[in-house]
Amino acid sequence: MIIPEILRVRSYELLKRNRRQAGELSYTVPSPTMYPYQWLWDSCFHAIVLTHFEPEEAKQEILSLLSRQFNNGMIPHMIYWDDHAFESTRRLKIDWGKTGTSSITQPPMIAYAIWRIFQKDGDMLFLKKIYPNLFHFYKYLLNERDPHERHLIGILNPDESGEDNSPRFDTLLDLPPTHTEEINYQKRMKLVEENKQCNFDAPFCMKNFFWVKDVPFNAIMVENLRCLSHIAEKLGHEYDAQYFNTEAERIATSMRALMDGGGLYLSTYGEDYRKIKVKTWAIFAPLFAKLLSQDEARVLVDKYLLDPKFFLANYSVPTVSRDEPSYNPEGFWRGPTWIASNWFIYKGLLQYGFTAEAQKIKDSSISLIEKSGFREQFNPETGEGLGAHDFTWGTLIVDMEES
Repeated sequence: MIIPEILRVRSYELLKRNRRQAGELSYTVPSPTMYPYQWLWDSCFHAIVLTHFEPEEAKQEILSLLSRQFNNGMIPHMIYWDDHAFESTRRLKIDWGKTGTSSITQPPMIAYAIWRIFQKDGDMLFLKKIYPNLFHFYKYLLNERDPHERHLIGILNPDESGEDNSPRFDTLLDLPPTHTEEINYQKRMKLVEENKQCNFDAPFCMKNFFWVKDVPFNAIMVENLRCLSHIAEKLGHEYDAQYFNTEAERIATSMRALMDGGGLYLSTYGEDYRKIKVKTWAIFAPLFAKLLSQDEARVLVDKYLLDPKFFLANYSVPTVSRDEPSYNPEGFWRGPTWIASNWFIYKGLLQYGFTAEAQKIKDSSISLIEKSGFREQFNPETGEGLGAHDFTWGTLIVDMEES
């Protein structure tokens, strides 16, 4: 299915409607009624899509993110530009111990987004301007989130994965496979309080409460370090380019050594790297960074992606395998299909030449938007839209191109 022109137009119109100003800066809110702030990986998605329409607006999306970068290099996962939050979003306005932003991060998609912008317009001045920010952000992750140099990046809160309620984190939160969103939220807020007491010291204190080496976060890190290496090379920073490429391959090697659980890459926790044996869409994330052999990828796709017992649904791809006790087609990150995870899987399939399988993901994603509109998530069995309305992740269908 080719992306209908009307969906391209509607995608661009949605991004424009959700555009906001903060002084001289501009950014895009994921949803005007439920998510009226700025999020890190959401803005990276926005920038990627905006390269198809207005590369200059894509650059503004990035610059607004970088404007609140911490002194230690971390880019926060939330920026509260507008203090007048809607009542329905009161739980999002969390006291993280820092005014105006959160004190945790999110999957590091920003180098990938910037590289995509550069591929569109070749703006060397923009690369030169933001390179110091990128350098310090990825150095923060490499240094502070891998203090023992095992070459895997740790996350300190489920929210850093971008998948707040994913069953991948149930064990660490001491939760059963079935529980309420409220209980999950309370557990995550307890982590925030503990981290505030730690003064958000990641390598020394925060890791004592929650320290997961998550598969998608690390796969995204690998691909983004490669993009950062390309950026450094373009700017003539040959030593940096070599360094970031080497770090990418070190993480890739460690993922294979410490995350491989019998053919599936699994997130780990603890100093002995205990594997979290829950099948979520995360098992497909290594495709995005081309971490598997061609044969391994083929087995993964045939055995799991295309099997209705696991991830083949009426409206694929569910975020949790259908045979898991935690699977709930209407549970937040516990079963519904999200367009962003579909986008990662789609891009990964193309890495291996699985164009027919990628096309099915693209077709399913388009069908969901056509059926239910730009919703936050979708029931994989019925295609019913769930969560926020006018949610920008659906615009990623514009970037599902075989190129």
